[in-house]
Amino acid sequence: MRKVLISCGEPSGDLYAGALAAALRDLDPATRVAGLGGDHLRDSGAELVAHYRGLAATGLSEALAVVPRSYAVYREMVARARRERPSVFVAVDFPEINFRIAAAVRQLGIPVVYYIGPQLWAWRRGRIRKMRRLVDLALVIFPFEEELYRGAGIPVEFVGHPLLELSAPTEERAPFLRSLGLDPAAPTVALLPGSRPNELRAILPDVARAAALVGSRVPSAQFVVARAPNLDDALLAPVRALVASGAAAVVEGRTDDVLAASDAVVTASGTATVQTAIHQRPMVIVYRLSALTYRIVKTFSHVRHAGMANLIAGERVVPELIQDAFTPAAVAGEVVEFLTDARRAERTRAALGRVRQRLGSSGASRRAAARILTISSGRRASGAVDGGGESLQ
Repeated sequence: MRKVLISCGEPSGDLYAGALAAALRDLDPATRVAGLGGDHLRDSGAELVAHYRGLAATGLSEALAVVPRSYAVYREMVARARRERPSVFVAVDFPEINFRIAAAVRQLGIPVVYYIGPQLWAWRRGRIRKMRRLVDLALVIFPFEEELYRGAGIPVEFVGHPLLELSAPTEERAPFLRSLGLDPAAPTVALLPGSRPNELRAILPDVARAAALVGSRVPSAQFVVARAPNLDDALLAPVRALVASGAAAVVEGRTDDVLAASDAVVTASGTATVQTAIHQRPMVIVYRLSALTYRIVKTFSHVRHAGMANLIAGERVVPELIQDAFTPAAVAGEVVEFLTDARRAERTRAALGRVRQRLGSSGASRRAAARILTISSGRRASGAVDGGGESLQ
């Protein structure tokens, strides 16, 4: 029996890990998958060694707070690898813990595949040397990553972005909005304030204030908040008044339905910007860190844009309001323009369509699974992706 040990540490990674585990079992039903993850990984049929809850944080002080939990999970994962000797270890993004697990697992002679590589091109590029020591194969999801990894001497393949296959709404706009008590004919703004508790604390209050300003300028506007899983209800307090007024609703676990039903989006920087781009919805990207963390990030950053949609496009196709630029008035101004300027909204949708095209074709999870099964069988990492005949471009 082939055993695959997977590790991911936050909601987006859990989504990808779940799809990967399902593809692994589809290609080889005898494969047993276990690891660190969440509900998506568990629902795919994998065994959870530990839940990622309580591991994800942004900022220096927040990261220090999760060290005890991270260390406990690290020890649990390494103990499982030592006891069961999996055929391959698959790290899914989240270098904060995955680098350490990968190093320990590699010492056991277990091959390491990194799927959804950490954003080495953005900052802390010195970590790429560590990747070279740790990884037998990197499976990347952005086209520009392949050249960077290959140039650093890391075996790499671009498999496409898994969100292309995962970002499908389950319900049409009209019935979805009606089910929330909202008007399908009214301009609808999606609010995606992040998935980590400290993100919501820093971002959601000003997003809620921006929504109120939008409502004062576009009285018919309504809002849908996409709530990430495993969040405390208290974190949603900033939007309670908006919900109580009947102008907003909160939805958990249905981000694609929220995006598909929207006319404009306010989203925290991160994976959600790619998801929004796939739906070709005009968006305003926002983010805020502590002052100290932001200064450090700016010092070591190597990119011109914060939002993935803009990075993939190679230009600013959607507005970014980061740190001091992130104010309720600025956010509201951009949203109102998207709602009232049809030409600008259409230009933005067209630009996001080009972003979507650059992400490759659907089937990333299956292509990644095929390569992981190859590695787990002891064959070489180099060679063409065998994804069941699916074309990447």
